[in-house]
Amino acid sequence: MLFCPYCSNALTIGDQDNSDKCWICPTCPYKYNIAPGKQISMRTHLKRKQVDDVLGGKEAWANVDKIDATCPKCDARKAYYRQLQIRSADEPMTTF
Repeated sequence: MLFCPYCSNALTIGDQDNSDKCWICPTCPYKYNIAPGKQISMRTHLKRKQVDDVLGGKEAWANVDKIDATCPKCDARKAYYRQLQIRSADEPMTTF
């Protein structure tokens, strides 16, 4: 996507009077001629951002609180939990 250097609006592809392709600004008289046979599209591949571990990874679960409870699915005898403030201060903490 290209933008007008004068008014910063997105340019569109249009035809001039002599059927040459050009970039045209829809709000001002700016036109930029496209050379015949020149490619008018381009592709840019962006790097993916590395995902941050919001819960802190395995180290965050090393010293958490635990309670005696039996899991109905796997019959585990302990339940581990921790609370984290992930919203604003006037919201309650989230229990994981």
